[in-house]
Amino acid sequence: MPKVDRLTRVNELLKRELALLIETMHGRPASMLASVTQVNASVDLRQATVYVSIFGGTPAQRRAFFSELEMERVDFQHKLAVSLGFKHTPVLTFREDRRQEQGDRVLAILAESERDNAGSGEAK
Repeated sequence: MPKVDRLTRVNELLKRELALLIETMHGRPASMLASVTQVNASVDLRQATVYVSIFGGTPAQRRAFFSELEMERVDFQHKLAVSLGFKHTPVLTFREDRRQEQGDRVLAILAESERDNAGSGEAK
């Protein structure tokens, strides 16, 4: 049980530190907002998957942003090693978090369904 608590704390710490690093990253268009939504580190802290949600920007800008993240990966790992002082700094893997978009799409479908049901109820 203590390992789960420790891993949860480590994930939150990595999330906070990476959010600060990404916020100061050059090359992100001003019209685009990036947010670290989740970090999943392995139990041995050798690997960590970082989920980043992006608001705004074109698909091309999003791809370019993730390419930039990948180029900055080693620098981020070094900065994490210095600031956090872990015995092993995890190798970072960045993934786009599309849960917000998917949630918005589900809400739009539900709203459309409600409008259709309200419209068909009035026609009867």
